[in-house]
Amino acid sequence: MSNYENYQRVSRFYDHTRSAGGVEIIRKQLEDAEVPVNQQILVDAGCGTGLYSAALVKDVRRIEAVDMSREMLALARQKMKTEDEINRINFHHSSIDSLPLDDNSADSVIINQVLHHLPDDTSNGWSNHANVFREFCRILKSGGILIINSCSPEQIESGFWFYHLIPDAVQEMKQKVISLSNLNNLLEDCGFTFPRQIVPEDLVLQGDAYFNADGIFDPDWRNGDSIWSIVSEDILAMVLNKVRDLRQTGKLEAYIKQQDQKRKTTGQVTFSIARKI
Repeated sequence: MSNYENYQRVSRFYDHTRSAGGVEIIRKQLEDAEVPVNQQILVDAGCGTGLYSAALVKDVRRIEAVDMSREMLALARQKMKTEDEINRINFHHSSIDSLPLDDNSADSVIINQVLHHLPDDTSNGWSNHANVFREFCRILKSGGILIINSCSPEQIESGFWFYHLIPDAVQEMKQKVISLSNLNNLLEDCGFTFPRQIVPEDLVLQGDAYFNADGIFDPDWRNGDSIWSIVSEDILAMVLNKVRDLRQTGKLEAYIKQQDQKRKTTGQVTFSIARKI
């Protein structure tokens, strides 16, 4: 469970501005795995409301969906009621560093925009990340594939137009995000091959909602990105006043376009793909 975002509170809003971004990349990697995709047992670690599970459940043999939020799991279960009834998906209320699954029981693991919620940073050597990766290694079969969807510190810095409005929160978030070099080394230490990375420069986590100039005024829109949970009420009020001024002077669209330029070269997300040795 996140050590800073209250997903009990935001679960009912989460799907309003989030989608299974990059699922076609995940599907392609699963199709290239050693086990045919329609025979795979796939673990969705930190499944949330089941956006990615719902997109993939008809492709694989079965999904084991895991999350610490009962509210998120309830929404996921409702979303895939039919698949749940025919045992195409099982839901587990559990942390991802102690999975209720047997050793060598899974063919693939996906983890989407979850790692930054671990209570971790560089000062402790990313030990909680290591615990999670060792647990993934335990449940995966030899040659099993791990797909990580995460943001790099550079993408946090440059990949979101509205982050320029909350620089203190950005710096705090960057401390929660592991660098790709540290991630790669950690995965090797935990029993995986050196990963390869894919950066889809055109992918945006909030989909079309990301470009909604007035979205920032909507709490539901802000609930689609956990960074807002570390923005104080005072700072939020100042940010909204600034954006309101930009809108009233007809400069908001130009501001968004200018601040969004770096995203087109850094991207917002990185997919890291590794295999259990």
